[in-house]
Amino acid sequence: MKIIGMLGGMSWESTSSYYRLINEGVKTALGGFSSAKICLYSVDFQEIEELQRRGDWQGTADILSSAARSLEAVGADFLMICTNTMHKVASEIEDVIAIPLLHIADATADKLKDDGANRVGLLGTRFTMEEDFYRTRLNDVHGIEVVIPADDDMDIVHRVIFEELCMGKVPESSRQEYQRIVTLLQKDGADALILGCTEIAMLIQQRHTHVTLYDTTKIHVMAAVRYALDRSGMNL
Repeated sequence: MKIIGMLGGMSWESTSSYYRLINEGVKTALGGFSSAKICLYSVDFQEIEELQRRGDWQGTADILSSAARSLEAVGADFLMICTNTMHKVASEIEDVIAIPLLHIADATADKLKDDGANRVGLLGTRFTMEEDFYRTRLNDVHGIEVVIPADDDMDIVHRVIFEELCMGKVPESSRQEYQRIVTLLQKDGADALILGCTEIAMLIQQRHTHVTLYDTTKIHVMAAVRYALDRSGMNL
């Protein structure tokens, strides 16, 4: 079994989901008392959030690159960034490590293509929805067209993530707003929806909408479990 390097803490709530789901996946695959071999580096999200807010992406890259080197040094065989947004600096992290990085957008795209979804809505932080690092990878590398909310609705999605979900709050009023936005994305031609922030699954699950949801946390986790157990290759 390969040792999984988890670069987490962004937020710790979503990282705890990663840890639980990875271990559940390994136990399901191997049975008995089996659990995953994991090295976890959990950063202080306060530092990361402040840098994000200032647009200091090099600062975030420096912190996460140092953490990634630490995971490699203690024996991780491959790396997961346990958040969607910080894949914005994935290439900078890859530049300083020799072990592979399992990119969340690639794992998600593989699942979407397997299911025949080629035009999808995307919810996430404003950084993830608006900037090119996620949408362009899905579109240019994998041929998946991405639909994003209107500007005002992007503000709502982003605010709920940072002011509520990252604080462990899951208000019903915000769920209703997300349901409204999902319906609008479907009307705009989305045949499925990517939950492109690891906290969003705390708020909206498949029972809350008839639009097919793709939870990037679960998809990323299962790709990691398969790779750790040598059950399939890894699309890098």
